[in-house]
Amino acid sequence: MEKVSVIGTGLMGNTITLAIAWADVPVIIYGLNDTETENAKNYINKEIETLIKSQLIDKDKAEQITESIEYSTDLKETAKHATFIIEAVPENLEIKLELFSKLESYCAKDTIFASNSSSLPPTKMAQNLQYPERVLGAHFWNPAHLVPLVEIIRGEKTTDRFIERAKELIYTIKKDPILVNKDVVGFVGNRLQFAILREAQYLYETGVASIEDIDKAVQLSIGRRLGVTGPFLSADLGGLDVFKSISDYTFSDLSNQKKASRTIDELVNNGNLGEKTGKGYYDWNEETGNEIKQKRQEELIHWLKKDLKNN
Repeated sequence: MEKVSVIGTGLMGNTITLAIAWADVPVIIYGLNDTETENAKNYINKEIETLIKSQLIDKDKAEQITESIEYSTDLKETAKHATFIIEAVPENLEIKLELFSKLESYCAKDTIFASNSSSLPPTKMAQNLQYPERVLGAHFWNPAHLVPLVEIIRGEKTTDRFIERAKELIYTIKKDPILVNKDVVGFVGNRLQFAILREAQYLYETGVASIEDIDKAVQLSIGRRLGVTGPFLSADLGGLDVFKSISDYTFSDLSNQKKASRTIDELVNNGNLGEKTGKGYYDWNEETGNEIKQKRQEELIHWLKKDLKNN
C-alpha cells in the first residue's frame, strides 16, 4: 500500500484526504500552521457528519476515517516517509515549483509527485527536478470525496511505472481514473466544461436567451443525460448520420472566442466574483448560496449511492 501525503488544506486538499481515508488508506495532510490544520480537521469532521446523515457511512466507519487521518505542520516529516504525494496548493506555478524542489530534497527518487492542478501541465511542474519522470497530474474534482472522476495526466517525461502506480492508488480509493495522454491546458474535463461556458456566454451576449434560461437548458436536458451517456455515447445513440449533419451546419456558427467574454470581464473588473462576493451572473446571499450548495451535494450523494450499489 502506498504511503500517501496530501500537501494543502484548502477545499481540495481536505476532500482528497477524506476520500483517501474513506477507503481505509492512512493519509497525512500538511498545513502551514496549526490554524490551517485545525480548520482542515473541522471541515473534514463536518463532512463526515454529512456522510453519516446521508447514510453513506455509520459511526464505526466515521471513527475509522478519523483515525486514518494525521495532521502535520512539518513538511519534511510529512514528505520523507511518503511514497505518493498529492499536491493541492494554490494554482500558481511558482508556488508549485518551489514546493516540488523542496519535496525532492526530502523524498526518495521513486516517490510520486502528483499535482491536483486543474490546468497547469505536469511537464512544467517537473522542469527543475532531477527526477521528472515521477511527476504527473492527479486532478480530482470538487468535492473529491463525492465525485468519482480523477484525471491522471502524463507529463512529457512521466514513465509508465508511475502512471500505473497512480492508477492503482486511484482504484484503491474507489475512484474512476481516466488517462490524459498529453498535458494539454485544461486536460479533458475542464476543456469540455469551458467549451459549454464559452457557448453559454456567446448565447447570452448575442441575445439568444437569458442567463436563467441558458442554465435551465443545460440542467433539464443534457445535464440529465450526460450522467449516463457522454458525448460519444450520445452521438452513437442518436445516430452518427444525424450528428454529422447537425455538426456540419452548426459548427461554423458556434463561438470561437479566444478570451473570456465581455460580460464576465466586466463582472470581474467590478469585483463581482459570484457567490463569494454576493454578486456575479446572479445575486447571492448566504441563504441562496447555502441552498444551491446543499442541492448540489444532495445530487452528488444520490449519484454516489447509485455507484456504490452498482459496484
